[in-house]
Amino acid sequence: MLSKFTIPRLSAARSFAFLLLFLASAFASEAQQQPVTWPAGKSGFTAKLMNIEAATNETFRYSTTLHNGSGSSRIYELKTDLPIGWAIAYKVDGSQVTSINMDAGKTQDVAIEINATATASPKKYKVPIKAVSGSDTLSLNLEAVVKGSYSLALSTPTGKLSDEVTSGSQKELQLTVKNSGTLPLNDLQVTAQLPTGWESTFEPASIKQLEAGKTIDVKATVKVPDKTIAGDYAANFTATNSNTNSQIAFRLLVKTSLLSGWIGVLVILLAIGVVYYLIRKYGRR
Repeated sequence: MLSKFTIPRLSAARSFAFLLLFLASAFASEAQQQPVTWPAGKSGFTAKLMNIEAATNETFRYSTTLHNGSGSSRIYELKTDLPIGWAIAYKVDGSQVTSINMDAGKTQDVAIEINATATASPKKYKVPIKAVSGSDTLSLNLEAVVKGSYSLALSTPTGKLSDEVTSGSQKELQLTVKNSGTLPLNDLQVTAQLPTGWESTFEPASIKQLEAGKTIDVKATVKVPDKTIAGDYAANFTATNSNTNSQIAFRLLVKTSLLSGWIGVLVILLAIGVVYYLIRKYGRR
């Protein structure tokens, strides 16, 4: 008899737990959707996220809100103190600003974008932001955590960026992909931009992960169509992933094949022979 009542009790307890989780989630979602309420007569400067982590070649983006709780209009000038070489931009409705004219009681969303230098050391940086209007100063202390750098270098083992290829054949080119940053690079691919009709393949076709400071060789096979006119052609190779990319311009000198050359000579000689024959035969008439 005990086993008959155990399953219903467990089922009821599980249903009650799910109900509690649903209610907690609903209350949390409603709380997040409610706008920030400001005390009467009090101004403020807040941010949704105070601490953001990014690489040196990425932008630190903060969503902030400025509130004028005074009883009169004010012009707030936006100021900061950044490390040397860093850049900052304040944007309101997509437009870059340095100050904001706000009516009494008005609230304004301000997007703040910060870019670190490429040589910034991986660590946490304090970014004090101030909105100043006369004697009223609203402060906001942001944090930018630099986690490292994404950087990529595409080249060849010898540094040579030119070669020769015969029309109607294929050419194997050796490329090197180096992670020149301080963070791992994932899902790398090498692609080519070639003249019309040309084809390319790569071995390996993709690189799952390349650790910082490491280099991997990639074999690029370029196929040149038949009857390609002799001359110089540009082949652009690009190594890329979602974080960074590197490109090189490779010069390929296309030459006609020896067989094609002899065929051309024979055609010319044949044409000369036909002309000579016609002159000999009909020239005396």
